[in-house]
Amino acid sequence: MRSAERVQADGSVHVGRQRPADERELRRPPDLGMTIGVFVAIFAALLPVTGVVRPWPWLLGATVLTAIILAVGFVARRYRLPAVAVSLLELAAWALALTFLFFRDTALLFFVPTPSTLRAVPEALAAASQEIALGAAPLDAGPELAFLIVGATAALAIIVDHVVLTARMPLLAAVGLIAVSLIPSIAVPRGVDVPAFVLLAGAVLFLLRAETRAREPKPPRDASRAGGATATALGIGAIAVVVAIVASPLLPQPAIQAGSGGIGAGPGIDVSLQLGDDLRRPRETVALTVRSSMAGAPYLRAATLSEFDGAIWEPDRVRSVPLGSELGLDEPEVTADIRVTEYTTIVSVQDLVSPWLPVPFPAVGVTGLEGDWEAVPYNRTVVSRTTSTAGQEYAVVTHVPRPSLEQIRAASAVGEQLREETKALPGGMPEIIEQTAREVTATAQNDYDALAMLQRWFRSSGFRYSLDAPVEDRFDGSGAQAVARFLEAKEGYCVHFASAFALMARTLEMPSRIVVGFLPGTATTDAVDRQTVYTVMSSQLHAWPEVYFDGIGWVPFEPTVGLGVPTTFSPAATLADNPGDVRDPLDGPTPSASALLPEAERSLDDPSVSQADSSSTTVNPLPMFGALVAALVALSIPALIQGARTRRMLAAAARGDAVAAWTVVQDAAIDLGIAAPASESPRALGRRLIDEHGAPLAATTRLVAAIERTSYAEIASDSVDGSMADAAASVRAALFEHLPSMRRLRGVILPRSLVVRPGSVYASAGSRGART
Repeated sequence: MRSAERVQADGSVHVGRQRPADERELRRPPDLGMTIGVFVAIFAALLPVTGVVRPWPWLLGATVLTAIILAVGFVARRYRLPAVAVSLLELAAWALALTFLFFRDTALLFFVPTPSTLRAVPEALAAASQEIALGAAPLDAGPELAFLIVGATAALAIIVDHVVLTARMPLLAAVGLIAVSLIPSIAVPRGVDVPAFVLLAGAVLFLLRAETRAREPKPPRDASRAGGATATALGIGAIAVVVAIVASPLLPQPAIQAGSGGIGAGPGIDVSLQLGDDLRRPRETVALTVRSSMAGAPYLRAATLSEFDGAIWEPDRVRSVPLGSELGLDEPEVTADIRVTEYTTIVSVQDLVSPWLPVPFPAVGVTGLEGDWEAVPYNRTVVSRTTSTAGQEYAVVTHVPRPSLEQIRAASAVGEQLREETKALPGGMPEIIEQTAREVTATAQNDYDALAMLQRWFRSSGFRYSLDAPVEDRFDGSGAQAVARFLEAKEGYCVHFASAFALMARTLEMPSRIVVGFLPGTATTDAVDRQTVYTVMSSQLHAWPEVYFDGIGWVPFEPTVGLGVPTTFSPAATLADNPGDVRDPLDGPTPSASALLPEAERSLDDPSVSQADSSSTTVNPLPMFGALVAALVALSIPALIQGARTRRMLAAAARGDAVAAWTVVQDAAIDLGIAAPASESPRALGRRLIDEHGAPLAATTRLVAAIERTSYAEIASDSVDGSMADAAASVRAALFEHLPSMRRLRGVILPRSLVVRPGSVYASAGSRGART
């Protein structure tokens, strides 16, 4: 222990011992307020996840387990246990609780993990990964996915508890919590969760203020100023939160693929029917090249959606088997008199990252793939849990049923053997959907004619393809209310056309579903083996409906005005006379079909796009400029915070606060990478700053004397030394001037003192090159 002189009231000098900083830290009582603040911050960071995964039952488990872990840490600190022991106890509570919640059948006494428990953990994680990769928001959390979320949240609680309450670095913890809260928005683009953001921001501000007050004790006579400093901090924080909420919608939004699930960078496939953001992207790339033995290029499917709850369409979650197995892509079941034609399609992935493989329908075989892939027999799609489409080139064999017009008119769209979700309609459907369906098909004599009438009605001049109208009129979605608004406005894009067609078919008691995939693309001048090569752009993500016909299978339709090729069938007499001219319903566009596409869907190489239009295409500089401004603002935030903090400290020093004045010097040293260890007294640090770092002798000596009087005198002086502010500012300026310009710039832009406390391990280390 070091000796320290204390001035008694009678002027005598008492020599005592001063506890080192690390011992004072060890004996600091646990902070219940900061523990509660950590709990609130973790809960707020978790709230955005509820928009991606339905909250029951994992949210309750994550909340309770987080509370248990933080309570264990609080009690352990109350008994003055070392930091390592606190973390070990929290880890033990984490393991025992997770075992009881999810693996009690394999545990000893329901709590203690066994080797069987350890073997079950990787299997649960693999199953959770499959749920995430193949599902679409909002997911229904099964036991495995709930285990992943609850376990990860509790692990985050252990880390944040250590960083905030042991290392006393709440700003660093805040960065991690904010990153966690942003993950759902990155996975599924959606509006800002304002309540969660405000709650998280308030918790972070509280932790910063609580930690600052704990490490910067004020002299008793200055206690009245605490309320003013707190009010100032709350005011600054409130302004920052309001500005973030108001300004963030004005910034350019990044092009993020919802639900792409791919590994690596690149455009993905959104199977949640949130295609509007994909189609409105300012930049498009070549996603695929396709060539086929059929007359044109086929539509390529990635996933199907059958279940509809009134608000969203859910992707089909059904059994998958290894690709190539006997139970995989077998022959389509059609009646004996239906002609079936075989085609081979070669797909080369250029810029697409997705676990869903684009394939034509109905596929009976896929070869040439790298990695582990699985087939979904129910909808003849191909998926992977471990790899993606990036860089793949593969061949798909399809056996396409080709009924005659007479055969499909004779078939019924009933599908009694199908799953109920392909026919179900939620309660409370807007009346306009069924009324319109029955009005349009009033004269139909059979199921196919009714669907053909609906297709012609949607593709007529009464409808207009628009990516912007649904956003402007606020019906950009696939729910029942959005469909009703679409039928009134008669403007929208493929999601609205497909959703409306599928729902109207169900009101006519026909099973239907929606397919997500790609349009056939645009023909190029290249050919391989006499087969024309088509390019499929990333902006040609598409959705279309299918209706099931007994004895034929799922038949696709194209209701979106101006896109693709409408479904038609030829009479039997035509098939008999000209078998070579027959094409399957969605065989691909005619050579001039691309001229019918909206400008957002056309290729720039399409000759139907005039040179005047091409030459007028310019790059919008606003997104780049906005991103640059946002980056500059983000870089300036630490400097602004530190500047406000320094001004507040100097104002306190002007009122005689020696602790605030000395803190200004310590912060400057830490920002510049100068070591400020706990073992060094103010006098020793001051001498080193004078000798090695250019601190002015008089000002530094005045500050050292003031902090020593404040620290060691039993009775504080009532006199106010306003010169301490000038002295602190002088020492800070001298320290910055003594170092090279790059060091000064780094100290201003990235002030380490915001996250590193004077006397901590990180402050003791300093930075390389700090000594000059």
